[in-house]
Amino acid sequence: MTFPLDFERLPGFVAAVALAELTPGPNMAYLTLVSTRWGRWAGFVTVAGVTLGLSVYMLLAVAGLAEAIIAAPLLYGGLRWAGVGYLVWLAWESWQVTPASTSRLDSPDGKGLFLRGLTTNLLNPKILILYTALLPGFTSPAIGHLGWQVLNLGLIHLAISLVIHSSLVLMGDRAHQIARPSIGRHGWRQALMAGCLLALAAWLAWETGRPLRQ
Repeated sequence: MTFPLDFERLPGFVAAVALAELTPGPNMAYLTLVSTRWGRWAGFVTVAGVTLGLSVYMLLAVAGLAEAIIAAPLLYGGLRWAGVGYLVWLAWESWQVTPASTSRLDSPDGKGLFLRGLTTNLLNPKILILYTALLPGFTSPAIGHLGWQVLNLGLIHLAISLVIHSSLVLMGDRAHQIARPSIGRHGWRQALMAGCLLALAAWLAWETGRPLRQ
């Protein structure tokens, strides 16, 4: 029994996935913002939520449903604009943190961070586009069942994303440690995080509109 994976194409897949994960996007930016603001614990909890979201989309690709979602204008459009709206809401929530709510600033709820990471990823249709555009080029009916090939490639993608996202958290945590002496003056952090989230919302609206315009 052969392992359902094209090892000749595997290096190209790893390089393509690593490049995609290193390209600025909602996951990368949000993880960096969270870990810079609250430290590595908050960042790693958010990574767990993001990874679960990636797993859901990977399983949709295995089931052959990812392409069907992109091909349905109402479903894809609803997912796209829900993602944009969610980022705008996160920006507003970040801006609403006041000096009086220091406990909320310094001790974020783990469940809330996990769910925000999960939701941010699930409402990012770029993941669907990645799977439908990338995976077919690294599978072959001659190797074995396509579903098993997609599953194996998806697991490799999850491993690569976990390494990259964890590295981002550690870098963000380093920035958090450097900025800790000014923790009491967090107004600039509110503005920075809210502004970055709004920029992400605009980027997501533009970038995910391409399939609809084609």
